[in-house]
Amino acid sequence: LLQVLDNGRLTDAKGRIVNFKNTIIILTSNIGAQYIDKMEKIGFAEQNAQKANYEEAKDKVMLAVKDNFRPEFLNRLDDILLFNILSPEAVEEIVKIQVNQVVERLAQKEITLEITKEAMEILAKEGYSPQYGARPLKRLIQSKILTSVASMMISEGMLKGGRVSVSVKGEEFKFDVKK
Repeated sequence: LLQVLDNGRLTDAKGRIVNFKNTIIILTSNIGAQYIDKMEKIGFAEQNAQKANYEEAKDKVMLAVKDNFRPEFLNRLDDILLFNILSPEAVEEIVKIQVNQVVERLAQKEITLEITKEAMEILAKEGYSPQYGARPLKRLIQSKILTSVASMMISEGMLKGGRVSVSVKGEEFKFDVKK
């Protein structure tokens, strides 16, 4: 990586050169994620306290970055950005996008999937973590929705033209299958 950042090129073991001169490289890390909890509480404080809490959390994260990466690496970076936590509205939008991808996949098999608003809210609540962002959401949708639908396709012989409605009863997902 240092070769790319310094010279704008990368040479592999066989001597082939890859040009990185007009490339933007974005690196991400969860270093300092333990301080995100503090940032999560920012939304409920007054304006001045919000800014002070954010700056304090940012300083701690930047110290963690400096503790984990060597100075010669950090010196080659143009900028380091600290992202805010996702708002509940943003998480809901991510849930919609992820669920729509599942709906489209099933539509290719001519199976209709409908998910109630309550089920979407449960997915958003259970699938989001301030420390890990929305990454666990994809796994949750796969384990709670896709795996169940796939089992129904096999056990109940639901193929083309099938319809699955997903709702919530208590905290559990309920599936209504129509062949």
